[in-house]
Amino acid sequence: MLAFYATVQSFFATATDRLKGEEKGATAVEYGIMVAGIAVLVMGTVFLIGGQLDVLFGDVLDTLGG
Repeated sequence: MLAFYATVQSFFATATDRLKGEEKGATAVEYGIMVAGIAVLVMGTVFLIGGQLDVLFGDVLDTLGG
């Protein structure tokens, strides 16, 4: 897991350096990288707490009598 984190951190550091070096700003590639990063974070969060949410919504459904 630590190697994955180091790879992601290096990737974003390279992208940040590239943005600082260009005066014309972010292009569609950089926006795509940002969207991909956000998607990975969302998927990881859902993976980590998905089971807990399933139990929570099941309890709510049972409480409501559904």
